[in-house]
Amino acid sequence: MEKIKNIIFDLGGVVIDLQRECAVAALENLGIKQAGTLLGEYGQKGPFGELETGELTDAEFYDLLLPQALPGTTCTDLRNAFEAFLKELPKERLIMIRELRKSGYKLFVLSNTNPVMFNNWIDTAFRAEGLTMNDYFDGIALSFQERTLKPDPQIFRNVISRYNLVPSETLMLDDSEKNCNAAKSVGLNAIRITKSGENTFDSVCRRLLLDNPLK
Repeated sequence: MEKIKNIIFDLGGVVIDLQRECAVAALENLGIKQAGTLLGEYGQKGPFGELETGELTDAEFYDLLLPQALPGTTCTDLRNAFEAFLKELPKERLIMIRELRKSGYKLFVLSNTNPVMFNNWIDTAFRAEGLTMNDYFDGIALSFQERTLKPDPQIFRNVISRYNLVPSETLMLDDSEKNCNAAKSVGLNAIRITKSGENTFDSVCRRLLLDNPLK
């Protein structure tokens, strides 16, 4: 195996902790009764899915959901309920990402996400140290801009081509087994990040700092 030089991070479930059940409950409380079937741990359906693929703008998304919500519900109410999906971005992870970049790795993001979350909660979370997301990564690829979702192999090829990455020198960190398998199908290395055990975010990043990520 060639030396790992590049690391691609997923956001939700890897850098950012998730709490799907909180978003489902919050949306249901606003009258969106199908929230439980439309929101998944690894993928969304209906208008939530169309928002992630860029088929809907955030304005069009709200236009679809507001008529289903309780009278008096605002766009801000819907956004706050949807963003309850995102639990926390621990500052320790931001520090670890900076350490990895300082040690010489090129760092990238490849995430299935949407403009509602990305331009508000996620942007704010990455400013916890007084920096911006662009200060942590060398490149950022988002599903709603790419117009396709992981695990489609094409989205991985887009990142490889755009940033001139050598797949065998590049490691994908994702919490979805399907996404990891898709990354491997185009020649990338991949580790599935778990909540416990030897492949937590912290454990894998520490191995990367020791230059032994796949042990």
